Amino acid sequence: MEKVEEEGSLAGWAIIAGMETGVPQNTSKRITLFVAATASFATTFMGSSINIALPSIGREFDLDAVMLGWIATSYLLAAAIFLVPFGRIADIHGRKKVFIYGIVIFTFSSLLSAFSPSAVILILLRVLQGFGGAMIYCTGIAMIASVFSPGERGKALGISVAATYMGLSLGPVLGGLLTQHSGWRSIFLAVVPLGLAVIVAVLWKMKGDWVEARGEKFDLAGSVVLSLALVAMMYGLSLLPAVPGVWLIVTGILGIAAFVWWEMRVESPVLNVGLFRDNAVFAFSNLTALLHYSATFAVIFFLSLYLQYIKGLSPAYAGLVLISQPVVMAIFSPVAGRLSDRVEPRWVASGGMALTAIGLGLLHFLKAETPLEFIIAVLSLIGFGAALFSSPNTNAVMSSVDTRFYGVASATMATLRQVGHMTSMGIAMLLLSLYMGKAQITPEYYQLFLGSMKTAFLIFAALCFAGIFTSLARGKTRR
Repeated sequence: MEKVEEEGSLAGWAIIAGMETGVPQNTSKRITLFVAATASFATTFMGSSINIALPSIGREFDLDAVMLGWIATSYLLAAAIFLVPFGRIADIHGRKKVFIYGIVIFTFSSLLSAFSPSAVILILLRVLQGFGGAMIYCTGIAMIASVFSPGERGKALGISVAATYMGLSLGPVLGGLLTQHSGWRSIFLAVVPLGLAVIVAVLWKMKGDWVEARGEKFDLAGSVVLSLALVAMMYGLSLLPAVPGVWLIVTGILGIAAFVWWEMRVESPVLNVGLFRDNAVFAFSNLTALLHYSATFAVIFFLSLYLQYIKGLSPAYAGLVLISQPVVMAIFSPVAGRLSDRVEPRWVASGGMALTAIGLGLLHFLKAETPLEFIIAVLSLIGFGAALFSSPNTNAVMSSVDTRFYGVASATMATLRQVGHMTSMGIAMLLLSLYMGKAQITPEYYQLFLGSMKTAFLIFAALCFAGIFTSLARGKTRR
């Protein structure tokens, strides 16, 4: 067998990993990190650039504020539904195999989305994007964790997280420029070359696969129950405060309870519930991530609308303001990742949660006349806090489980991230519905929009404050 291509002092570990997982020993850590990071960049760029384009999409299709929310939410819902099942499938049949299918579907649906003739077709294609995105999310982190040893994993994950935040950074700026000069459809076309580059790199350079649970059964019944429960909960959030929304949420909660009951009894569960029951680091790290994503995702959604409607900024100018948060995140995520290799991740992550909570609390005081300098400074603070949180928290999760659970652990994190994003958007749509009803965002409704936004930021700050304590409660990652 050929020697592992070495990029550090980890040749021995890589050889062992290659023998145990069936990955050829010449698999390059650099290529694995490249494809995972580039895919993360593409998917997050898509999400953040769409946010800046929402007013333009709304004008073309004559959409109200709640329907605009569904342009963003449909992708998140589809991804959340399929993440855990695809994570389990990846562990059984191969992480690279699932990853390549995901990037192909994501790229193809992005191309089709550029030619959407209506809002309904666009939402359906966003669902297809989410289907492919689920395959990417549940395998990217797992592939990195499979290649890099614990001593280097934090640094590698930090680079991957930085790529994610670079996508968030460039999304508002490039998305604003593309929307302003070429129309919102050009945003979908922009990610196609990235997807093609990843496909070529995987097929050309990555010849093996990671199959840690080969031969184990796939729990179809549990997957269906979980998917239906998530659909009920997330769709119910969008219907609130109507009574059917309440019933759907209750049904979803009961479905989650039934899923947990089933997973504790089935021989080969799609999600090992014991990871939550017996592993405090895994459980509290994921809970904290859920709180963090529930508190932060809708910030850009609200501020994109605020800057373009209330402040009257162009899409490109609004993007330049919004870039401050993800740029800071991209700069400091690798640093935080390396720090978490040396310092207990819970201390770094908890400090990040505290800074994020302070920033969100400050956004509660936004007014129509608030200077842009204040908004940029607060977004930078939130970005710094998020950078300190994300990489160490991810490192803590992946370091707390055995290698054969990397796919499930990665999928669990990604699922909770998507559920958090959905919860954040659900809170946003609920508040917009309570304050504005089905009205479009026009001058006579600006004060009502501001009220919904400020209430949301107060709720988000409270969620992050709670996250400080769940982060500290996880205990020591290293024994």
